[in-house]
Amino acid sequence: MQDLVRKFLSEDDRALIAEKIREAEKRTEGEIVIMVVSSSHHYPLAGIMGGILFGVAGGVSAALLTGLETMWYFLGFFLLFFALSNELIKRLFPLKRLFVSRSDMEEEVEEAAIGSFYKKEVYNTKNHTGILIYISLFEHLVWVLGDKGINSRVDRSAWKEITSMITDGIKEKKQVSAICRAIDLCGDVLERYFPAGPDNRNELGDSVIIGH
Repeated sequence: MQDLVRKFLSEDDRALIAEKIREAEKRTEGEIVIMVVSSSHHYPLAGIMGGILFGVAGGVSAALLTGLETMWYFLGFFLLFFALSNELIKRLFPLKRLFVSRSDMEEEVEEAAIGSFYKKEVYNTKNHTGILIYISLFEHLVWVLGDKGINSRVDRSAWKEITSMITDGIKEKKQVSAICRAIDLCGDVLERYFPAGPDNRNELGDSVIIGH
C-alpha cells in the first residue's frame, strides 16, 4: 500500500515539502508534521457486504445460465463469487469505497489521526505547538490536529481552511502545490502567535511521514 503513497508524492515531491516545512518553521516556534497514509482502516465489512451482494447476484446468474438450479449448486456458485469479489474489493479502492459510508470513513480517519498525533509524538514539543496534517488517500480526507498550546489561541476555522485547501488540490491533481500552500498558511498562523525566538530549534523531523 505504500506504493500508493509514493505515487501520490514522489521522492522529489517529499523533498520539496520537507524544505517548505523547514522554511515555515524558521519563522515560528511551532512544528509542522505532514503524514500521508494509503488508508486509515481496513474496512473488512466492505469486503463482506460486497461479497454477499456479488455472491448472490453471481450465484443466481450462474445457476440460471447452467440450468443447475438446486440449492446446493447455488450455494457453490455463491461461495465462489463471494470469495472472488471479496478479494477484489480488498484490492481495488474505488470498488471498496462503494461499500463504506462517509460517516464511517470520517470516524476512522479522525481516530487514526489522533492516534498518529500521539504515536509520532507531535504533542511532545516545548510549548505544545505541534500541528499534524494527516492525509488519508482511500477516504479522500484530510485531518488537521493542533496541540493544546495552539488550540488555546487559534480559531478552529484555520484548520478547516487548510483541510479544504489540500482536498481541493488533490481533486485537481495538484496535491504538492496545495500541501505547500497549506504549510505556508500554517507558518503564518503559528508566526502570529508563536514567533521564532532566539533559541528556536527543530523539535520534530521535517520529512513527510509515510504510513500504511
